[in-house]
Amino acid sequence: MTRAMTTRSLFATPIYQASLAGEKGFETFIDDLHDACVAIAEEDEAGQAWAYNKGYLGYTSYASLNDLPLRDSLFAELKKKLDKHAAAFAKELCFDLGAGKLVMDSFWINILEPGGQHTGHIHPHSVISGTIYVTIPPGASALKFEDPRLPMMMAAPNRLADAPESLQPFVYVQPASGTILMWESWLRHEVTPNQADEQRISVSFNYAWR
Repeated sequence: MTRAMTTRSLFATPIYQASLAGEKGFETFIDDLHDACVAIAEEDEAGQAWAYNKGYLGYTSYASLNDLPLRDSLFAELKKKLDKHAAAFAKELCFDLGAGKLVMDSFWINILEPGGQHTGHIHPHSVISGTIYVTIPPGASALKFEDPRLPMMMAAPNRLADAPESLQPFVYVQPASGTILMWESWLRHEVTPNQADEQRISVSFNYAWR
């Protein structure tokens, strides 16, 4: 007689994915956003210097600008859209925010040149992190997520090549223009090398609980 058995999946790692591509006026909005990102990058000498000193092949406003919605109304409009998506993701995560709320406390431009990448990292002091993808040419890099338990697997064998996505140690997500990805900020991730012949442009953000 075979005893009944079950396998339970615990401690989920949700990844939120949506897109602006279906919205009315998307093409104009994303084209204008592309132009705004490039214009700000050309004017931001401090951001250019930071990227150069850090060996970042491209540009980021991460360490130089904290007022994108004030600089261009496009970023203010984008923030409103992202706030709604962050609220939806928080609901999916069953966050009990109590008297607090999620507040976008950082918002920055990323422009990766061909060959550029962003090595593995997390976003400390935040709750939800994410990226909206503006310009993704053919061959542009994917976002690579890492199983947070990897350092604790000790002598575990490798997973089968055809194991379900939920059991893979690394998962690659290939975005398109307009894609929104969000995840809990403790999740380690990286941007793989940009193999496109053109710039890969995105806008990233963090939400804190206050």
